[in-house]
Amino acid sequence: MFKKILIAEDHESSSISVQKTLEDLTISTTDYVYYCDDALAKIQKSIRENDLYDLLITDLSFEEDHNIQNLKDGKELIKTIKELQPSLKVIVFSAEHRSGVIDSLFNEYGINGFVRKARNDSKELKKAIASTYVNENYLSLDLKQEVKKLNNYEFSNYDITLVSLLSQGVLQKNIPVYLQNNDIKPNSLSSVEKKLNSMKEDLQITSNEQLVAFCKDLGII
Repeated sequence: MFKKILIAEDHESSSISVQKTLEDLTISTTDYVYYCDDALAKIQKSIRENDLYDLLITDLSFEEDHNIQNLKDGKELIKTIKELQPSLKVIVFSAEHRSGVIDSLFNEYGINGFVRKARNDSKELKKAIASTYVNENYLSLDLKQEVKKLNNYEFSNYDITLVSLLSQGVLQKNIPVYLQNNDIKPNSLSSVEKKLNSMKEDLQITSNEQLVAFCKDLGII
């Protein structure tokens, strides 16, 4: 099992939950910080002293207070420490629920596990730590299904443009004007209607409002 773990979490109640989980797993060394900058400082020190951390468990959102921070959130922290110590395993422990955001954490930031803060999250965290230790990425079954739904449909830039315009309150009949003004093709009303109808059919959605809500939940707009 991992011997040295760093936890970056600014909410004390969540930190206690993580502490209890690690106590149950009898981790020998666990360090806790409330700020991303402090997490980075500990990583840097561990590298200098050749006493590396095996695993980082971090939230994504950190509330701002009187302590001004260079690293504003968990994504910035992960990106920075991965450049310093690429081998460091990372589990995100967050209330984030959008499938698109979660998917990007694995594909773009190279995390090893994601656990959503919810009921029974201690059990999920234990599973994530065990899986990560044996070099297997971890995502709970319900989240896997949501991410699979996202990956089953390839959103093009054109798709995202159309849905983004709808989310901004642009009427479907007025979208062609925007497309023509920005030299985006196809830009006829029939093309726009056909594309939106195709998206709704593929995603099993019945209205433009539902399409916008679905894409917001995925985190792609």
